[in-house]
Amino acid sequence: MKDLVIGGRKFTNRFFLGTGKFASRGLMEKALEASGTELVTTALTRVHENDAEHDDILSAIDRSKTEVMLNTSGARNAAEAVKIAKIGKAAGYDWVKIEVHPDARYLLPDPVETLKAVEECAKMGMIVLPYINADPVLARHCEEAGAAAVMPLGSPIGSNRGIRTRDMIEIIVEQCRVPVVVDAGIGLPSHAAEAIELGADAVLANTAVAAADDPVAMAKAFNLAVQAAELALRAGPPVARTTASATSPMDIFK
Repeated sequence: MKDLVIGGRKFTNRFFLGTGKFASRGLMEKALEASGTELVTTALTRVHENDAEHDDILSAIDRSKTEVMLNTSGARNAAEAVKIAKIGKAAGYDWVKIEVHPDARYLLPDPVETLKAVEECAKMGMIVLPYINADPVLARHCEEAGAAAVMPLGSPIGSNRGIRTRDMIEIIVEQCRVPVVVDAGIGLPSHAAEAIELGADAVLANTAVAAADDPVAMAKAFNLAVQAAELALRAGPPVARTTASATSPMDIFK
């Protein structure tokens, strides 16, 4: 596998982690450490810098080791997403995950409004990673609009159903010149490994870790699964066959 570089930053760990749904800040800190992640994402609404009345989630993150990517969760259109991104940029956060999902039931991204937001945020000089449906055509449009990476969903956010968009993700991986990060629906470490095996450059999970009975152990499991899949690809797995291939000579009794 080639080195993973997004927005000029090199990542050695291909497992990214969201910070929502953790029962406590302390638990989140331990999970982040166990995950080995170098990129976390958090909603702007959960950031309260210099606000004694709130528990600032970012103070738990060592930004010299871990990149913080604010997301525009809650935005229903491009205008709202860009507004959130501008607030984040003014606070010193150049990385933004574009999320535009007007449908509260399935939280599926709006492709038209997402592309608009990508264009505007890229013009502002931000490092933009859009959360999109697993649509190869939209992925290329986002790339052309200035996205630093694309984040196609495996299945709906928080569903834990795994990768139900396998065929489309393979096409996105084949066609895109920017990194591909599989995001949403990842429920088990095996799902994360599958994403890497499909050729994705990285994978992002949140609910699967934060909502686990033991988030710290689950974070470590995801980290190990992604590393195992990456190591396997580097080892050069044999090509799949449609027929059997004997592991021992078939003529030893002749």
